[in-house]
Amino acid sequence: MSLRKRLRDNHSEVDAGPLNDVLFILLMFFLLVSTLANPNVVKVSNPKGKSDTKVSQNIVVTVTKEQKVYMGTQLINIDYIDSLLKKQVELNKRFVDTPTVVLNVDTSAYYGAAFKIMEAAKKAKAKLAANIK
Repeated sequence: MSLRKRLRDNHSEVDAGPLNDVLFILLMFFLLVSTLANPNVVKVSNPKGKSDTKVSQNIVVTVTKEQKVYMGTQLINIDYIDSLLKKQVELNKRFVDTPTVVLNVDTSAYYGAAFKIMEAAKKAKAKLAANIK
């Protein structure tokens, strides 16, 4: 009689502890990957484009609608763009033959700054790419 009683009391349960750990690790992985996928921390409204060309983003220069210029995430003065861009290109030439300057310009920004950055990239002998959406 005691044998039947033991069989009835045996409940099968699933331990959810390891499942929670795996889900948490996956969540953290996707959160980290999604933040690393977009290196442009400064948000601008880019113009729309038809073609989709991917380019390695060695040096990212951003012009906001308030006319603030960022190299990467660092705010810089547009008057010193020639020397700063040349310095960045020289630093990146150790890793790539021809560094690429990616230009992000807000649609409502004054494009005189964009042309100045284009000229500075040409003087620094770097490739130039414009980021449009």
